Parts: sequence; structure tokens; C-alpha cells
Amino acid sequence: MTDPISDFTTRLRNASQARLDECVSPHSTLKAAIAAILKAEGYVSDFRDGADEKGHKTLIVKMKYVDGAPAITAINRTSTPGRRIYAAYSEVPRVLNGLGIAIVSTSKGLMKDADCRRNKAGGELICNVW
Repeated sequence: MTDPISDFTTRLRNASQARLDECVSPHSTLKAAIAAILKAEGYVSDFRDGADEKGHKTLIVKMKYVDGAPAITAINRTSTPGRRIYAAYSEVPRVLNGLGIAIVSTSKGLMKDADCRRNKAGGELICNVW
């Protein structure tokens, strides 16, 4: 797998469109940080660590639905391994004019776009969620 973050976002998108209760993905610290931001913003209900039958660590994300509609309408990977996209704090895009969030990897950790502007920290644009 060349892009584990893209795989994670695709798993979340597919799980929400299929109306699944949970989404299971291989664990990493970056994926757990993305899941924490999604939980704080109300896109997912909860997340936890788990293990598969072989004993490998997994990340289990409990999906959230509002009146039967998925809370995650779309989640798109912005920066890829073949094309990294960076932005200064003043150039971090507003997703759907503030209705969505952009997740940015900064030197101060993973942040949503509003926190980047507030803390004046730019970085790599990971993904957009709405």
C-alpha cells in the first residue's frame, strides 16, 4: 500500500455510503489523530483501538448518521505521495465556505483549518471533509 491515509479516507467514505455501523482499518498514529479530529467535529461517533484475528493492531471507527443520512457527505484526500500540497496559514482553504473542515499536518500536530489560522501554523493539506 503506497498511501495508507488515502486508504483510510476511502474506507470511511465507503462505510458511510454503505451505512455500516463500524469501519475497521489498520492502526497508525496519524489515522488515530484524524479520527480524533473527526470525532471532535461530529463526523464520527467514536473510535477505539482493537486487534484482528492475527493480533495486528486496528483502528475501529464508529460511524455517525443523522436521521439516516451519513454525517460524512464526502471526504477527499488533498495531498498525495506523488503530489504534496502545502499551504501557509493564511492560504489554508475554507471547505464549502466554512461548512466543512480541512485537516492539516503542521509542525504543531494535526489541526483543522480554523485552528491553523488561529495558531498561525501552515503545513501539508491532508484531506477535506464535509
